Order: sequence, then structure tokens, then C-alpha cells
Amino acid sequence: MSKARYTFALAGNQNSGKTTLFNVLTGSNQHVGNWPGVTVEQKTGVLIHHHHGGDAHFGLPALGGKKRMQDEENSDVEIVDLPGIYSLSPYSMEEIVSRNFITLEKPDVVINIVDATNLERNLYLTLQLLQLGTPMVIALNMMDEVRAHGDVIHLDILQRELHVPVVAICARKGEGIDELVRLSMDAAEHHRTTPPLDICGGPAHKALHAMAHLMEPRAIAAGLTPRYAATKLLEGDEPMAELLKLSEDEKHIIEEIVSEMEEAAGMERAAVMADVRYNYIERLLDKAVVRKNPDVDQLSVSDRVDRVLTHPVLAIPLFIFAMLMVFYITFGPIGSWVSDGFEGLVNVGIAAIGAWLSGAGVAQWLQALVVDGVLTGVGSVLSFMPSIVILFMCLSILEDSGYMARAAFLMDKPLRKIGLNGRSFIPMIMGFGCTVPAVMSARSMSSRRDRRFTILLTPFMSCGAKVPVYALFAKAFFDDNLVLVMSCLYLGGILVAVIAGLILKRVLFHGDAAPFIMELPAYRLPTPRNVLRTMWDKAKDFIQRAFTVIFLATVIVWFLQSFTFRFEAAQTIQESMLGTIAGLIAPIFRPLGFGTVEASTAVLTGIMAKESVVSTLAVLTGVNIESGAMLSALHGIFPSTSAAMAFLTFVLLYMPCVAAFAAMKRELESRRWAIAAVAGQTTVAWVCALIVYTLAHLAGV
Repeated sequence: MSKARYTFALAGNQNSGKTTLFNVLTGSNQHVGNWPGVTVEQKTGVLIHHHHGGDAHFGLPALGGKKRMQDEENSDVEIVDLPGIYSLSPYSMEEIVSRNFITLEKPDVVINIVDATNLERNLYLTLQLLQLGTPMVIALNMMDEVRAHGDVIHLDILQRELHVPVVAICARKGEGIDELVRLSMDAAEHHRTTPPLDICGGPAHKALHAMAHLMEPRAIAAGLTPRYAATKLLEGDEPMAELLKLSEDEKHIIEEIVSEMEEAAGMERAAVMADVRYNYIERLLDKAVVRKNPDVDQLSVSDRVDRVLTHPVLAIPLFIFAMLMVFYITFGPIGSWVSDGFEGLVNVGIAAIGAWLSGAGVAQWLQALVVDGVLTGVGSVLSFMPSIVILFMCLSILEDSGYMARAAFLMDKPLRKIGLNGRSFIPMIMGFGCTVPAVMSARSMSSRRDRRFTILLTPFMSCGAKVPVYALFAKAFFDDNLVLVMSCLYLGGILVAVIAGLILKRVLFHGDAAPFIMELPAYRLPTPRNVLRTMWDKAKDFIQRAFTVIFLATVIVWFLQSFTFRFEAAQTIQESMLGTIAGLIAPIFRPLGFGTVEASTAVLTGIMAKESVVSTLAVLTGVNIESGAMLSALHGIFPSTSAAMAFLTFVLLYMPCVAAFAAMKRELESRRWAIAAVAGQTTVAWVCALIVYTLAHLAGV
């Protein structure tokens, strides 16, 4: 594709609906979450707006379907989803990324997404964006909630006072998108820069005027407006001072101006600008917003719900109960019924293909490769796809409703005990899905210490790829306590992470975590579209992995267990190439009760992808996943329930897959740290598995 004609940057507070709008504008399958930290990197897409017969309308591609033909006029408009921020002060990585993109990359239009239900907080960023002079359109999102409350926002007044187009939208429902795109295209085509907005008075006005005049040549040379450069210098912004290459004399003059302003205003420099902005916002909202009940201080629905869900005593037990309900729905009667039905379909398909190959007279070795290798291995993994989809449906509902933001808030105090803060909970909860994006999301941490600390603990959270392993072993050894076993595994990973955190705090990460401040979003009903999108994304990802990584792993395992190093057909697994290789590491696992060739091989292939553990065991046992067949075969590999418990513990805790290792190496910015991390995790896994096996064996399990 040729270089985009225009670039639109989406900028706004966290939880303002920015990523939802990005999905609407681009048709992207970008995941939508209702808690801070989801959008960590810049994400780009192409505008898919359409025009037909002069009437603009907006369309989205069906999940998994073909995208509609893009309109020639808009097919080269690039949409960039910037990290959610509250200001342009360079205090966090998100603020640095967003600020640098807008000021240095210079998008054609900035679309400022504003939560219409929380104008005071959101307009604080708007006032800073207006100083940049970049063409801008303000999108008032969640206007459906404003109408539901009976409030009125006069867009014409906002537009007149701020000197930029203002449009009412509801990104979740696709309302107002046509008008937003039209205004954005108009701003880009005519390069409608935002005129200067003077919101100051008194000492701040005098100081800014003097500094803007002083900095004008340097600001223009740097491609900035003098007003923006002066404001940042007044706030004590070090990166701005470096960018403008101020001389010592200029720095001295600026400090004198600031000192005079602070003395006249009676407050520090940063507080002066914050006070100026909030005073202006208050005056603006008095003109533009009409409240239905301005004199009645009523608790919102979210406030009333939070009285229970964030209660000092009830909050943690309710969170644990919510997670147990997720596991019950996923692995209890409902989830088991769906999984068993899908497993039956997979078995029928494998049997039909095997019968067709046999009837067609296909060579015996090829039948063995296709049926005993590929289909048995891949099919054994695919049979657990319903469990994955149901699990992430439940997590998506919790996330989309706004509850996960409360969970991060609740976990701040407990996490501080181990040297972290509530923001670390975000990567950790994402780790229940996949370690790769979870590790990447640690970029939202404001300090390098907190970032590295969080990355080292995140892999202990049980990723979704391990669910097939848990489900298989739970059915084989703990069929009567399926939900309890699943819950214990997830909680066990969290417990080990806590213990590891306490040790790391004493050994490597001394001191306290950075302060954690977050704004809790309002509770909202999860949209079916977002939940279905999440389910589709997980199913698609699972299928892709099954027919790529898992497919490759099953073929390799089948080949290695079928032939000797002389490429002769192996009569037993012990004389095969696989038996020889796995036999070298099997003694390491003998103290854990599962020192067999099959178990050792499954551990090795699990490094490629954790789902490979199931496919490997299926290939090595030589059975399909017909009812009871693999389960009885597992009892032959793992002679006791205590050995199975030790194996599950090891799989829960040992090093993540190679993709996760690569992500850790990149985010830790050190190969040595990454290798030490996975070596430490694997050692912890071995020790914990030994403890579990010993205690279970002594208890006669």
C-alpha cells in the first residue's frame, strides 16, 4: 500500500472509548478493554468509511468475514491509536509516546476523544492539545449516557469557545461516526489549524506572554507554537528545555519570570497551570452544560455498586468469588457439556478421515503420519477450544463492564506488600490470557524497576495455552473435582508469584513502587459485539496455533518416535530417536514421579507452545481422544495421582513458550536478564513440583 495521504491520531484519556472508536473506524480486531493500560503501543489501521449515493454510512466487516470494498477517497487514511493519557507531561511512557507522536510526527488531524460523562477531567488534556496548533476535532463520546441522565451539552457553545469542531458520538453503537469522519477529512484537506486559546489571567498570563515572546524563534525552529513551548517551560518541563536548546542566560530569565509568577500567585509553577486550566473548564461547563438535577447530589449507579464491590472487607472475597464463578462456568457442567460435544465431533472427523485413507489404499506409513501423528495431535488440542472460548468470554464480560479496573484498584494495597502497585495487576491479569501481550503491557509502568519486577512475576500467571493440559489431567485424575483443581492451579500460580515477589523485593528490587493513581470508569453493560470479537479472536488464534506450531510439533514428535538414528522403524519408543533424547533428561524428573520418556518429551515440546504438551502425549500414546482412551493411557505414563499433581505443578510454573521468552528479552532489554528469569522460573517449578509430589505421596494420594 502507498503512503497514507492523511494520518489521523486518536488521543484521549484512558477509558474514554478511544480504542473502541479505533475499532469502529478501522474494522480492526484490536482487543477492547475497559481498564487502564490496554493501549500501550501505537496501533494503526486504515479508515473503512464508505459513501454510497451521496449518503454517508458506516459499515464494519463481519467477524471472520471479508472486509467490504474500501472507498477510494478514504482508503489511504491511516488511523493511529495513541496510548491513553491524562496530560502531555512526560511522566509515563504512554505520555511520552503520545506527546512525541503528535509534536514530532505531526499527524494531519488529532481526533480528541472526550468522555462526555466526565468533561472536567477529559477537557484538561483537550486544553493542552489545543496549544499545539495541529488541526483537531473533538469527539464527545458516550453521549447516549448523557442523554440517559437527562443532561444537555450545547455543542455549539463548546465549538465557539474552543474554536474547533465538536461532534457528539457513541463509539459503542456507531452513532455520529459519519459526521466525525466528515469533519476530520475537512480539517485535513483545508489544514484547519487550531487558533490560539487564551485561558489565562493574572500572573500566569503575564508570565506566559513574556516567555512566549522570548521563546518564539526557538519554538518555531522546533516546529512548535510559542504558546505551547512557553506553557511547558512554565511547568518545569525538562524535555522541552532540552529540545529548545536553551542557553544558560535564557534559563536564568525563565526562572526569574517563574519565581515572580509563583510569588504573585502564591503557589508552585505546576499548580498554577493546573489551577488556570480547571478554572477555565469550570467557566466553560457553566455555559455549555445543563444538568437535569444540578442541586441534587445523587450517587450514580457506579457509586452505589462500588459501595459493595470495593468495600474494605467484602471486596477481596467478592473478587475471588467472581473468579471461581468464571472457572465454574468454564469447567463445570455447562463448559463440560459443550467441550464433550465438540470433542465428539473432532473424534468423528478423525475417524472418518482415517477410514477414507484406509479405503483409498494410502500407504501405511502415510496413514500413520496423518492419523496417528497430525490428526491425533492437532485434534487433541482442538477438542479443548470450547473451554478457551468460554473462559475468555467470561473474562471479557468482567473487563468490558469496568470490574477489572476495580480489581487493579483493590490489588494496589496487597501488591505494595511485595514492592509493586496496582498497575502491575494489569499485566498479571492479562497473563491469564497470554504471556506475550502481558509482558508487553508492562511498558505502562512508570519506572524501570517496577517494569522489570512485574515482567519477572507475570509468567507465573497461568496462560490460556495451559488450559488444555489442566483439563486433560483433571478429567483423567480428578474427574469429581474438576472446578476445584482448576481453581487451585490458578490460585497456586498467584501464590507462587507472591512468594517470589517477596524474595525478589529483598534480593533485587529494594524500595517501594511508584504511586498508583487511576480513574475508575463507570460500570457499563458489556456490548455483545466486543464479547463476540474477543471470543472470535481467541478461537482464531487457537486454530492458527493448532495448525502451525502444534502441527509442526506433532509431525516432529511422530517422526522422532517412529525411527531410530539409523532411520529404521523403531519397535519401541526406547530405541527411537525420541527415546534416546528424552532419556537423557528423564532422570531430572524422576524425583518428581514422572521420569518417563513420554512425560519428558511433553515438557520439552511445551517450550514451543504449552498446548503441545497435550498433542505430544496424544501422539506418543498412539490413541485418539475417544472417551477414556487417552485418559487410561495417561495412567500408564503417570503411575500415581501424586505424580500427575507434580506434573501439573511443573507445567504451571516452568518457563513460558519461546514467543514469551522473546517478548521478555525485548522488554527486559537484556538477554542475560531474560535467561536468568526463565532459569529461575524453571527451578522454582522443579522445587514446587517436588514439594507437591512429596506431600501428596506421604498423604497416600
